[in-house]
Amino acid sequence: MNASILGIDVSKATLHLALLKGSGRPQKKQVRNDASGFAEIADWLRGQEVESVSACLEATSTYGQAVARYLHEQGHRVSVVNPARISGFAQSELRRTKTDSADSATIARFCQTMEPKAWIPPKPETAELQQMTRRLEDLQQIIGQEKTRLETTIESLHEDIEAHIEFIEKQMAQLKQVISSHMKKYKELDSALTLMTSIKGISTLSGSQILAEIGDWTVFGSARQLAAYAGLTPQAKESGTSVHGRTRLCKIGNEHLRRALYFPALTAIRCCEELQPWIEGLRSRGKNKMQVVGAVMHKLIRVVYGVLKSGQPFKPELLVPTP
Repeated sequence: MNASILGIDVSKATLHLALLKGSGRPQKKQVRNDASGFAEIADWLRGQEVESVSACLEATSTYGQAVARYLHEQGHRVSVVNPARISGFAQSELRRTKTDSADSATIARFCQTMEPKAWIPPKPETAELQQMTRRLEDLQQIIGQEKTRLETTIESLHEDIEAHIEFIEKQMAQLKQVISSHMKKYKELDSALTLMTSIKGISTLSGSQILAEIGDWTVFGSARQLAAYAGLTPQAKESGTSVHGRTRLCKIGNEHLRRALYFPALTAIRCCEELQPWIEGLRSRGKNKMQVVGAVMHKLIRVVYGVLKSGQPFKPELLVPTP
């Protein structure tokens, strides 16, 4: 970890910077979130007599991807961190000030204290795929919102809403074709997708979405690490003298990956015979519907890791829990 730490709070148009050198107070600066702003960062660091930094920013939307890639290409160490981790760190500091400038300083202190792992930029074809699949996710959410409006709005607006839904559905169909062509264009993606779709419950589309969010699976040292990245590791809630709180899934993770696994899990629950004894065991122990779905999502992501690592198609026994 470099002695100089750069915390970056990202918004659509602006980057708020906080530079920590040793134990002194952070130096702060604001630049545009574009190429001219990135060049200004480089000039500012030179003016601060800093050759390299450990830069840290939150994994929020796509607004931080360009500056992260720029700093990585300039030879700096970059960490892209789940916002929930930084929020938890801020709470541990009892921080009450909520401004972009204060946030950048908090991010810098988080990086200095926690030393998060270095970010590895995705391959261009994977980055493109992720933008496509997240766009598809956005369109799906728009349709859901419009269908809700259709149930609650006045009848005179129904025709307009239905026309909008039809338009979005056509966009989704076109985008699905683009995603399919993209997967076939790149041998590595196509081969990985073939492995993914051998898993019961995972379709060509959901497999593409899962691969887009996983990126380079080799950076994960184990199936558990991949499950943690997705936010699918169970957490036991303890309070006071009670140590038997309800176990819930940790939500510090990639929400897009969790959403991509949701419908495959529902399909696996309905159609995978090998899982049925285990699922019934969960239900008999009082697990509710969503807890069962979460458990199946967790199992699926571990199987995903297994087929990608082995390079071998799905085998039903991989879904059968160890006695």
